[in-house]
Amino acid sequence: MLHVTDDIAIQDWELTESFNRASGPGGQNVNKVSTAVELRFEAERSPALAPAAKARLKRLAGRRWTLDGALVLRVEDTRSQARNREIARERLVELIRQALVAPRRRIATKPTYGSKIRRMDTKTRRGTVKSLRGRVDDDSN
Repeated sequence: MLHVTDDIAIQDWELTESFNRASGPGGQNVNKVSTAVELRFEAERSPALAPAAKARLKRLAGRRWTLDGALVLRVEDTRSQARNREIARERLVELIRQALVAPRRRIATKPTYGSKIRRMDTKTRRGTVKSLRGRVDDDSN
C-alpha cells in the first residue's frame, strides 16, 4: 500500500512494476542487470481518486497516460533497482498530490480609471511623435 496523503492510499492491486535493462552508460552492469523500473498505476479504475483529480492527473501525465487509463512511469536514473523503485513511487505520489490540488479560479478585474487615462495619453503622445516624422513640405521658397 502506498500512502499519498492521510486520507488517500493506493492499493497494491493498482500498481504493477516491471523491470528491464536500462539504456545509457554503465559498462557491464547495463548488460547484466535489469535496473530500470516501469511503474504502472491503474488511475482510471482507482477508487481512491475523485473524478476531478483523475482528470487533472491525466492532464499532468501527458504522454505517460495510456489509452486504457493507466499512468506509466519509467525510471532508470540510478544503477540500483531498489533506488529506481523508490524514485518511481516518489514521482507517482508527487504527481497525485499535484492532481489533488484544485486550481484557484481566476477573478476577472477591470483596469482602473487612472490606468485608462494614462494609456490614452501615452497613445496620443506617441501618435503625435509619429505624425511629426512625416515628409516636410517646402512652402517657404
